[in-house]
Amino acid sequence: MNPLASVKGNEMRRIKDASKLSKKAALLLLAVSLCAGASLSGSAAAHSAKGKRQDSATGGRNKVSSDLRDKVRDSKDDRRRQSAGGTTSVIVQVSGQPSGQLKAFLNRQGVHVNAQFKNLNAFAAELPVSAIEELASFAEVSYVSADREMVSLGGNLSTLTGAEAVRQQTTAAGTSYTLDGTGVGIAVLDSGIYNAHKSFAGHYGGGKDYTGEARTDDPHGHGTHVASIAAGGSDAVKGKYVGIAPNATIYNLRVLNSFGVGRVSSVLAALDDLLLYHANYNIRVVNMSLGMPAIDSYKDDPVCQAVRRLVDAGVVVVAAAGNNGKDERGQKVYGLVHSPGNEPSAVTVGASNDAGTIDRADDVVASYSSRGPTRSFWTDEAGMKHYDHLIKPELVAPGNKIVAAEAVNNYLVRLNPSLDAGVSKFDNQKMMRLSGTSMATPVVAGAAALLLQANPRLTPNMVKAILMYTAQQLAGSNTLEQGAGEINVEGAVRLAKLIRTDMSASPALGAPLLNAGAPDPHTTIKYLTSSGSAAATSFTWSQGIILNRTYATGLQLITVYQGIYGLGVIYGDGVIYGDGVIYGDSTIMSDGVIYGDQILTSYGITIAEGSPFLSAGVLYGDGVIYGDGVIYGDGTLSSDSAFIPDWLTRGDYASQLSVLINGERP
Repeated sequence: MNPLASVKGNEMRRIKDASKLSKKAALLLLAVSLCAGASLSGSAAAHSAKGKRQDSATGGRNKVSSDLRDKVRDSKDDRRRQSAGGTTSVIVQVSGQPSGQLKAFLNRQGVHVNAQFKNLNAFAAELPVSAIEELASFAEVSYVSADREMVSLGGNLSTLTGAEAVRQQTTAAGTSYTLDGTGVGIAVLDSGIYNAHKSFAGHYGGGKDYTGEARTDDPHGHGTHVASIAAGGSDAVKGKYVGIAPNATIYNLRVLNSFGVGRVSSVLAALDDLLLYHANYNIRVVNMSLGMPAIDSYKDDPVCQAVRRLVDAGVVVVAAAGNNGKDERGQKVYGLVHSPGNEPSAVTVGASNDAGTIDRADDVVASYSSRGPTRSFWTDEAGMKHYDHLIKPELVAPGNKIVAAEAVNNYLVRLNPSLDAGVSKFDNQKMMRLSGTSMATPVVAGAAALLLQANPRLTPNMVKAILMYTAQQLAGSNTLEQGAGEINVEGAVRLAKLIRTDMSASPALGAPLLNAGAPDPHTTIKYLTSSGSAAATSFTWSQGIILNRTYATGLQLITVYQGIYGLGVIYGDGVIYGDGVIYGDSTIMSDGVIYGDQILTSYGITIAEGSPFLSAGVLYGDGVIYGDGVIYGDGTLSSDSAFIPDWLTRGDYASQLSVLINGERP
């Protein structure tokens, strides 16, 4: 069965019979193989004790997520009180073939396997809470986590971002073409798409439902809005609200239900299909304007692991940072980036506020946009939490009061009629106004599609680096808020076109990367004011990239090939790049690249210029310096203890850390 059930006939015919048979077999396995044990062959394996696994680099790691461990503890209390502990839904990641013992466990009464994600080495199951520890004790089980809920993270955008400035392109041979995402597929994991809307006329590729509601339209309204920001065409409202890549083909993977809520298992099923079929449709970009609390380290989180597999396969995955940048009192909050936005291989996007103008000089990071560092963690045998502490997001993009396509009779507008933008009386041309990192994320997804149309040889890591290097640093915002800065489509396209297309699959470190000289690191966007007069806004590129817990600058980031640009290499993965290559090793980064040792508050010029906000060494402290707290406000710390190490109160940090607020980690 085709994963995109309503794909046009000519596109369906491109799938070979062998692929169809293979998918049918996979779907049968999805339903019965784990339950019946039919395909779970393999020799018996010894259990490891108490749900722990050994990690040669870090010592013992607990194989059960912290929220499930809480359920197990509560279940034991329930049994002591002679009441039932209940059942729960879990995601199980496995390494290697399941043993006969594990197969017998899965066929036990009360244990039900609901779905198998064959390409992800994972499955979803329901079982008694009291059986979780036993499940985790099997050696081939690498991690057990809850099947958590996923939720939506809810001006002329094309002109504001610089996309309109690069629409008309000319090849080296002198042929003109329109840069609009033609030929590039964008998969949108969301609440569905109202494909009768004129924004999708001629470039809707089809869809599949993963929620169990047996529909691919959008009764919620979030997915239609998101999809049209990435690739809304010009047929609606005379093209006034065109998307970033208006002719990219949109594929609709519906993982959120009529109320905008889904489950991890639904998202995994969609990503599993994408791994199998992305090449058939040239799906080069995935948009994930959704998320859940980032509890498990990205090394254990099943959605993060699935995202990484897609990126390794050559697909750019763009994820929302989340909308938890401030608390109920309106104060800044740090450390609440959502999953899968905490995954290093994803391009994680925060939201900027353009103040309703095209002039970018007044742009700021939106107050609600989630800030880093990532606070997902793993737990060792002693119960100590080890935090990931990665700098996220990598970019911000316009996300405030964005006008885009409105699904007919959708839940969001019924709940709040003022969301309708009032630009059309026709259902298939209506527009609505939403704010959030959900809206910023498809801006970046659409930009990625433009880069890949301009230069199809770009790897996901190259796309990510280009977007960061050409971004605009927003004055007054630190690296944990804006990453490399606000997206600049004009500069990114200009740089992408200079990247060589004749390089081998594995270029040597330091090989020339450009087919011409380095571009001028400045962008000017011309536009018309409301009175019709000509105006322009100019800014300098950030000229740097975010690297896990620091940043790197240097012209060689774009003039010579760096090892971090290859497939299968994660340049935000802790202190190790790729397969055991240590950060800073000359085999992964060339000489001439400079690493920063501060988290900076930008002056609005380049990524390396600004005032110190926090030492990068704090992020390498692995939770020892932070304890179980997070950063609040501009350096204000919330911790479980009223203690600030004395070195943090010296020099430039004294004014940044003058206030201490006691409290628990949000």
